Amino acid sequence: MSDILERIIAVKREEVRAAHLSAPLEELRLEASTRELRDFVGALRAKHAAGRPAVIAEVKKASPSKGVLREHFVPAEIARSYERGGAACLSVLTDVRFFQGSTAYLEEARAACSLPVLRKDFIIDPYQIVESRAMGADAILLIAAALSTPQMQELEAFAHSLNLAVLVEVHDAAELGEALTLKTPLIGINNRNLRTFETSIDTTLDMLENVPDDRIVVTESGILSRADVSRMRDASVHTFLVGEAFMRADDPGAELAAMFS
Repeated sequence: MSDILERIIAVKREEVRAAHLSAPLEELRLEASTRELRDFVGALRAKHAAGRPAVIAEVKKASPSKGVLREHFVPAEIARSYERGGAACLSVLTDVRFFQGSTAYLEEARAACSLPVLRKDFIIDPYQIVESRAMGADAILLIAAALSTPQMQELEAFAHSLNLAVLVEVHDAAELGEALTLKTPLIGINNRNLRTFETSIDTTLDMLENVPDDRIVVTESGILSRADVSRMRDASVHTFLVGEAFMRADDPGAELAAMFS
């Protein structure tokens, strides 16, 4: 685990302990049971069936490496723009300390459109999964670099028991092997090196031969141009998680449409 990831996970443990006190689990469960779900995996497959790329468009204010990406940050406006631009789903950063995210951003974005939403955060505890369901998320992220294989399996099973989709994120071949022990069809390959923060879309391309045909590869990070999209689609990768390239644009949805048209 990289130094930055270790610091993030340490903070998450403290946040979960505090959250248990401020919002008891049973209260969250009750709130979660009232939330209507949207079909995250189905939305991606519908785009594929239509011969279109499936874009998980990210609502992201800042990152530890790049700082603030978007000064005028209104999640509802961004979500509506993405929907107009043809996104299949949304991904919303909810981590406060490192990404300047918020659970309120997810709630506002989801309420403003009809797209399914992934909660993008560092999930390490079942409490966060109930919390995700209660805030309106339709899917959660599990990061292989932050979890052991048994932890991922346990968290996935719990998420599926609440009918949440799971995107498992990997950075290398060893993590991919661990991720393939899960049941989820969604395998996210992050093209950003966790230690150097450099990105190369070859990371996805180099791992494709080890991914079974029944899984959906989601390429993450480093997709910045139409040429990048073409390289991926030529290699039969049709699902993309993109944030930074859109967040810096005046109209994120128009940028999405231009990149993926």
